Amino acid sequence: QVQLAESGGGSVQAGGSLRLSCIASGKIISIPVMDWYREAPGKQRELVAGITTSGSTNYANSVKDRFTVSRDNANNTVHLQMNSLKPEDTAIYYCHVKAWVTGMIDDYWGQGTQVTVSS
Repeated sequence: QVQLAESGGGSVQAGGSLRLSCIASGKIISIPVMDWYREAPGKQRELVAGITTSGSTNYANSVKDRFTVSRDNANNTVHLQMNSLKPEDTAIYYCHVKAWVTGMIDDYWGQGTQVTVSS
């Protein structure tokens, strides 16, 4: 009922930047929370950054001061600006939302976008 389309992944050298975007579509009433998670090979999926409708944000300690999450409520879009990238940021990045759809709230995930940072 909710589709998430991610874009912006790719390969970059350490110290570089990338910007991820995710657009949510479907029979959406509201999206209280929009998050970015990542999953590196051999590691568990972890929360990178999240943002609420009011603009409150939270970040993993490992990305604070380097990554910035933002959203466009009118267009159900969330962005992740990643600066000063490090090889340890290499992972598949997933967009996640909690969305109200026709009277119920549920979790939805994007298909993931690869981010590769070389040293």
